[in-house]
Amino acid sequence: MLPKAIAFVSTVALLVWMGYFLLGCLPLLILKHDTPADARFIRGFFNVHYVVLMGIATVGVLGFAVLDRRFMALVMACVACVGFAARRAFLARMDRLRSTMTNTDPLAIRGFRQLHVAGIILNVGLLVGFGLAITRIEF
Repeated sequence: MLPKAIAFVSTVALLVWMGYFLLGCLPLLILKHDTPADARFIRGFFNVHYVVLMGIATVGVLGFAVLDRRFMALVMACVACVGFAARRAFLARMDRLRSTMTNTDPLAIRGFRQLHVAGIILNVGLLVGFGLAITRIEF
């Protein structure tokens, strides 16, 4: 019974977390991304998102693996791996841009904004893919 509960709770938590990130990140596009404080906040938001995403997905992998639901264990593992790779890629690029960003550097500001939008698009893709995958779950 406990593995079923863990698998179910991690599935719901992952959906809620990805939805929260999407709803929380979209309004941040209003920011001009031209000050270090804006960039630091957005970078921190992405960092927390990816750490929590990897944690929830890892718990989900364990829950589904114990239940012998290989497909969902694989889906959760893919979500965790995408979160790991995205965290390394996005945060490193954000840090590089943030260190050189000034109010008068439109290229760095545009690059940071593009990273922000790319992160949102990646999350939407993960959310849609995960949503399609859970239609195959049998608890």
